[in-house]
Amino acid sequence: MPTPPYAQGGANASIPPMADWRNKLYFGDNLPILREHVADESVDLVYLDPPFNSNATYNVLFREAAGELSSAQIQAFDDTWHWTIEAELAYEEVVANAPQDVVNLIGAMRGFLGRNDMMAYLTMMTPRIIELRRALKPGGSVYLHCDPTASHYLKLLMDAVFGKTRFRNEIMWKRTSAHSDARRFGRVHDVILYYARDSRPLWNAPRQPYDEEYMRDYYRRSDDDGRRWMSDNLSAAGLTGGGYEYEWNGVSRVWRVPKETMERLNGEGRLFHTANGMPRRKRYLDEMPGVPLQDVWTDIPPIGSRARERLGYPTQKPEALLERVILSSSDEGDVVLDPFCGCGTAIAVAERLNRKWIGVDITHLAVSLMKHRLADSFGERLSPYDVVGAPQDVASARALAEASEHDGRYQFEYWALGLVEARPAHDRRRGADAGVDGYVNFLDDDSGKVKRVIVQVKSGRVGRAHIATLRGDMDRQEAEMGLFITLEPPTAPMVRDALSAEFYEPRHFPGRRFPRVQIRTVEELLAGNAPEIPRLGLAGDPTFRRAPRAALELREPQAQYGML
Repeated sequence: MPTPPYAQGGANASIPPMADWRNKLYFGDNLPILREHVADESVDLVYLDPPFNSNATYNVLFREAAGELSSAQIQAFDDTWHWTIEAELAYEEVVANAPQDVVNLIGAMRGFLGRNDMMAYLTMMTPRIIELRRALKPGGSVYLHCDPTASHYLKLLMDAVFGKTRFRNEIMWKRTSAHSDARRFGRVHDVILYYARDSRPLWNAPRQPYDEEYMRDYYRRSDDDGRRWMSDNLSAAGLTGGGYEYEWNGVSRVWRVPKETMERLNGEGRLFHTANGMPRRKRYLDEMPGVPLQDVWTDIPPIGSRARERLGYPTQKPEALLERVILSSSDEGDVVLDPFCGCGTAIAVAERLNRKWIGVDITHLAVSLMKHRLADSFGERLSPYDVVGAPQDVASARALAEASEHDGRYQFEYWALGLVEARPAHDRRRGADAGVDGYVNFLDDDSGKVKRVIVQVKSGRVGRAHIATLRGDMDRQEAEMGLFITLEPPTAPMVRDALSAEFYEPRHFPGRRFPRVQIRTVEELLAGNAPEIPRLGLAGDPTFRRAPRAALELREPQAQYGML
């Protein structure tokens, strides 16, 4: 096994100059991607929300596991790491190559926790956190999003990798409303661990508006024009460093401001005199920057069922949360990295805030969602970006389908469904193929009724029985159309059986007929030969819900994204 670069530096990749920069969306395991494609000290801000099954009971998380088990891919939404032979090998690699502080800690954790899901999670996270530190620029920051189930272990791990003095905050984000949990207090918050690469990270001092109670108590007065203000002391009595001694309005004492400033404030109507003639300064509410942001965030609600930004992705975080992180610890033009992209909230917000970005995810389901989210949100104003690691030709599609690692069969299905913007039909964790792999929903009239195309994907040998199965599923589910996607060329009987299904003729497309059963090879789809669907507009529930169009006041129109 080759020695990883770890914190000693030396990634093989070279990041292009900023003038030649193109944003990147990677498909694959983030560990080799970080090692091979992200150079030393090239990233300004990292946000990561690693998948972890915090809903599992503790007796499951800490149950001793057999090390001989084979590894299973972390499916979309299956956010659990397991102790397998791969976890054992990863542990051995960390012990052999990581900095000594990390080796000492991970060994102590192994002795305390044993071989279980929690230890697997920490073992697999260790080399990734080391690589993230290597990639951060001096002055860079990392925000690790987790929950109290594992946050205390992760904090120790971050201390070992970044250094005990690089810890900045443990942020509490109230992620949900009240819960009723048996025999314990309701769990309503997530933890965000904020660490810096060095002692002077970039910091934009975020603030938030004063709450209503504070404004009611302190900004009780108003001018005739309705501007609210509070009175502030101008006396320097007892003030460290002294002040200015003179007479003002018949009162002689030491003041906080020189006489010239007092005269200016008076001329601007910014003085308030008490009943005994003592001047005080007016502090206007609309001129105050707000209160410095604290480490308990209760003002950002979770994504509700009716939120405009909701995409239907179970672990989706609100854009306001990522906006706060990105604005606090980066400037325009900085590089933001999210190695566990999920549905792409971090990169979407980075794009909106004029940051450069790198996103990574291990499932084609997530990569497909992110591509559609970016296109829906930004349209022609989207910055150019490359998708790296996704199949671009038949040979790479076949390699994905044949791969045994990472459950390649279902990854191929997710990827193929993404070519036609289809929604996956069922959760792959639940067992055998149910026949229907995906759906495309559409509207073809003004009734509001959602019509459906059933999609079936095959990567191996195909025959006319597959078309018969598809037609049976269409009849059973009363679907208007069916689409068969195949990696291998269809047989002549398959083509004849598809044609025998005749046509679908929508009322609002007079004179147009659409084959009820269509066959498309992967080669045809990659060449742009899309299925014929009579859409007035995509409706209902596509692969995931469409993202709302982002407001981009500061960005000039740019070219559409590119593909490697």
